[in-house]
Amino acid sequence: MMGSADRAERLLEAGLALSSELALPAILQRIVDLAVELAGARYGALGVLGPDDTITEFITTGVSQAERAAIGHIPVGRGILGALIDDATPLRLRELSEDPRSVGFPPNHPPMRSFLGVPVSARGRVFGNLYLTEKQHAEAFSDDDERALVMLAAQAGVAIENARLYEQVRERAERLEAVREIATAILAGGDGDAVLGLVARRARTLVRADLATLAVPAGPGELLVGAADGLGAEELLGTTFPVEGSVSGEVARTGKTVVLADAAADDRVRQPALRRGGFGPALFAPLAVRGQVLGTLLVANAAGGRPLSEADVQLTETFAEQAAVALEYARLQAEAQRLAVLEDRERIAKELHDGVIQALFAVGLGLQGTAALAGDPSVGRRIGGAVEELDRVIRDLRNYIFGLRPGILADRQLDQALRRLAAELEEKAGVVTVAEVDPQVAAELASQAGEVVQLAREALSNVGRHAQATTCRLSLYRDGDQVVLEVDDDGRGFDPARPGGGQGLGNLRERASALGGRVEISSQPGAGTRVLVVMPH
Repeated sequence: MMGSADRAERLLEAGLALSSELALPAILQRIVDLAVELAGARYGALGVLGPDDTITEFITTGVSQAERAAIGHIPVGRGILGALIDDATPLRLRELSEDPRSVGFPPNHPPMRSFLGVPVSARGRVFGNLYLTEKQHAEAFSDDDERALVMLAAQAGVAIENARLYEQVRERAERLEAVREIATAILAGGDGDAVLGLVARRARTLVRADLATLAVPAGPGELLVGAADGLGAEELLGTTFPVEGSVSGEVARTGKTVVLADAAADDRVRQPALRRGGFGPALFAPLAVRGQVLGTLLVANAAGGRPLSEADVQLTETFAEQAAVALEYARLQAEAQRLAVLEDRERIAKELHDGVIQALFAVGLGLQGTAALAGDPSVGRRIGGAVEELDRVIRDLRNYIFGLRPGILADRQLDQALRRLAAELEEKAGVVTVAEVDPQVAAELASQAGEVVQLAREALSNVGRHAQATTCRLSLYRDGDQVVLEVDDDGRGFDPARPGGGQGLGNLRERASALGGRVEISSQPGAGTRVLVVMPH
């Protein structure tokens, strides 16, 4: 047995040892080991209490891993352990089974008789309780054992608080570094998907979780897993799911974090991570800024993995708030760049209209005057041809200006814009042109209206310049899961197999390819031409 002097010396050494350790898990195990040594116990344990005063962690010594696995779930805090939780004062018993508060032991639990328990307080709050059983070489724990354990518990409280403060400083430093990295990526003009991936990776690292995902709006009533990192990330990335009936939808609607002790037991099966299975503890935090939720951040551990603590929840929420600010800045930066492009386009369009077109028009008028003065009819015809070419160039420039000003389409629906193009061809080229536009399809293509108008303009321009047609038809319709823009004429036609094909057809193919579509041309000399632009939608 350890004498009083030896015990005092060992307590001093224990205090020094605990103060030198900063990792909380290592400190907790060290406390249990020291308690067993000081009191001469066979078994020792430290039960860490959660916010609801139930045991969330149970650190032991004297019990093997195989024995712990055979016992099963850690104690929740009933019986004698619960008594110490309810009354945070030292408790010493000669025989556990004789106390009326005892509820016995679970199967496969080793026999235990004598008991000594003391609370461990950190910063005025009970952090947990130290439990010792089976006093060696005696029937019960003594007063000296109790005093030694109370002193060790006081030292443990200081060490735990120091470790917690150190952990907070370290987490704050990691969080600031994570936010700095995200902000740097955004300021460097990083790809949006890459930034989302960085947020997910950093969130998982900060919480030391098995998985982190970001769900962002993908359309009306839908969310998209825009980033995923960790267990099953490849399978989850890019999946979409309904807002209604999902945990992320609830978080986005309420702006409040949802914590699940066991994700597998949750009935909100529309969440991809829950559908996939294999996950246990999980939390969903809102990515919110100025009251607007930009998405949700999920961190989770595998089934049977480490429970997510209150500190994990606070850390995730804080990081989500800071990440949301960075993401909102990225969105505003992209919007500013878009507006700058639109302003630049407007400037170019204005200069083309007010400068270049007027200059060309003046040149045309001058040439027309010269043609009137020319005495040679052949010279007059050549000058007239040049004037017609200038008129064509002016029309093309006006078309380009129309393309540079996408805002024009905001005041004119796509079907109206296509009908106007058909009317312009008839008016300027003398080709009777009919427009057959499905209004439903035109409405569905509203976001691509500018590109569709440019495709139609290019095809009609080819008809006016090369076809020598008398009639033309412009159609927009749906064919299965595809949208078709069709232009056919009764002109002179050509051989599509002939090399070349002109710059107009090349432009048409390039524009269609940019939309993920293709161009199909059917024509033969003397039999007209049919151009189909097929686009997925």
